[in-house]
Amino acid sequence: MKKFPEIRHDFTTEDPWRMFRIISEFTDGFEVLSGVGRAVSIFGSARLEPGSKYYKLTEEIAYLLAKEKYAVITGSGPGLMEAANKGARRAKGHSIGLNIEIPTEQRSNPYVDTLLSFHYFFVRKVMFVKYAKAFVIMPGGYGTLDEFTEAINLIQTLRIPRFPVVVFGSDYWKGMLDWLKSSVMKEGCISKGDLDIFEVADKPEEVVKIIKRFYAKNKTLC
Repeated sequence: MKKFPEIRHDFTTEDPWRMFRIISEFTDGFEVLSGVGRAVSIFGSARLEPGSKYYKLTEEIAYLLAKEKYAVITGSGPGLMEAANKGARRAKGHSIGLNIEIPTEQRSNPYVDTLLSFHYFFVRKVMFVKYAKAFVIMPGGYGTLDEFTEAINLIQTLRIPRFPVVVFGSDYWKGMLDWLKSSVMKEGCISKGDLDIFEVADKPEEVVKIIKRFYAKNKTLC
């Protein structure tokens, strides 16, 4: 009788197991972050080092926000994420890092007070949005763009209440901002009002002012 090779099922690689892990990540995130209070999520490149002008500006933004009693949430990695956590720590604020498990192994920076690690990007992205009163988008690459467009799309489609989204560094983002107006809006893919979903700032104090102004007008969302 012909023998067939034994089939071994690894339950940990199958979808039912993945569901348990997804639920576990959501549960841990909700449990840890539910008591954070007011927070701002800051995004930016992991590749910009302490000598970068944007590193110093990110640290100052986080410092000022922490002084206003906002917790600061980042992706917990190096570069501008580190700068934001460092600024929050310097102001004696709550510094939070949401780490992601990726093949290149991102390690948490030393300025994180509360650390959560995620296997799934989409679970992590929920945590960035759910517990943030504002997003600050510093210069960055694909990951930063992903978080930015995710937020403005959720606001545009009314999936979440509107909150401040601040793009920092008009020089850095100029090409994208011009493209949104000259191509995307011109072709009718977005409306003029969609460009009002976010604001642009060039000074750390402007970031804080934009956020405070929004909540002064929308007290029920504070």
